[in-house]
Amino acid sequence: MNQTYPYDVIVVLGAAVWTGGNASPALMRRTMHAITAYQEGLAPYILGSGGLGKHPPSEATAIAEICQQHRIPQSALLSEGHSTSTIENAVFSAGILSEIGAKNLLIVTDRYHLPRTLMCFRALGFNCTGSGPDWQSSPMPMRHRAWALIHEAGALAWYAVRLKFHPDFRKPL
Repeated sequence: MNQTYPYDVIVVLGAAVWTGGNASPALMRRTMHAITAYQEGLAPYILGSGGLGKHPPSEATAIAEICQQHRIPQSALLSEGHSTSTIENAVFSAGILSEIGAKNLLIVTDRYHLPRTLMCFRALGFNCTGSGPDWQSSPMPMRHRAWALIHEAGALAWYAVRLKFHPDFRKPL
């Protein structure tokens, strides 16, 4: 197959796995958004990124399971199952992405999380576009949205400082 894709990989950032291995609403909406992008032919691979939280399985494993339930072939799935922060999502995914020569990424996470996520992946030398489910499709209550935006504003500023001193971000790939 010689199909040309706009992106090398769709990277979907994990979110919590709840008791019993159930995907949280955030994990489900991010994964479903990535599945839609894959089905639209935007990239030949989906990389799930996220480690083990309070409940198994890892976020990356949960992403892969949801993808397989929606008939995404195993051969299209990549997994980074150790990260516990946005910086680690970028750093740990970078090794996998570099192994397959991926440079052009479609990053999928919630829209409020995209600026910080894109900053991390771009600091490692990747060409990235962000995509996330729109607010209308999200079951997130308004008070949670407000908290997420306030949290992200502070986190974005903090990460801008952290990236200047983090050893993995001093040198591009």
